[in-house]
Amino acid sequence: MTVDLNADLGEGFGVWTLGEDDAMLDLVTSANVACGFHAGDPAGLLRVCRAAAERGVRIGAQVGYRDLAGFGRRFIDMDPEELSAEVIYQIGALSALAAAAGSAVSYVKPHGALYNSIVTHEDQARAVAAAVHAVNPALPVLGLAGSVFFSAAEELGLRTVAEAFADRSYRPDGQLVPRSEPHAVLRDADQIADRVWTMIAEARVTADDGSQIPIRVESVCVHGDSPGAVQIAAAVRRRLAEHGVHPAPFS
Repeated sequence: MTVDLNADLGEGFGVWTLGEDDAMLDLVTSANVACGFHAGDPAGLLRVCRAAAERGVRIGAQVGYRDLAGFGRRFIDMDPEELSAEVIYQIGALSALAAAAGSAVSYVKPHGALYNSIVTHEDQARAVAAAVHAVNPALPVLGLAGSVFFSAAEELGLRTVAEAFADRSYRPDGQLVPRSEPHAVLRDADQIADRVWTMIAEARVTADDGSQIPIRVESVCVHGDSPGAVQIAAAVRRRLAEHGVHPAPFS
């Protein structure tokens, strides 16, 4: 039994580093690499792409709102055509960097506020799905199962990959607890590892109100910018290995 482990990487900017990209690349099987709109600069992104290629880690384009100051975590009410163009631009930029590193962009994952918006925002969901399809209809998209983004993607024939979050709390409706709320981000590595195993083995997760909600898991995300991200990813790998589950890119 295998499961994909992914992390958001390449989110430093200039002299400011964020997260431990090299250490995370030793643990994950897929790297959601920033595209310069919410985070990342060209030189840093090329370094991450090269490091991922050296380790055989898949590269995904992590597209987001053009919001460096807000780290892409603020909703922007964009015209759908403008949003599509910006997503196409981001995929294209990272594709060039990945190619220069001897690899390629093999999937797309929205970031931050855009990720959360297209769970329910139909116009933006269609805009993102249309952008991916316009670049390459064979590119899978990572997202939240049951989202309108998945519906829009599937209508266009895109492959959807259901993602679960190791270090984020869930609401009873299956969406993520906003980061502005207490306990939205989980910290205890061992508890997180146990939680991930339950998600995979029992297809359920405990929501923030204590209820049990169903969850589909094809890829597990550990946020690279979370405190203790390397320890969390390592704990998740150990716990899964104890149960005979091995990390591997989604097929």
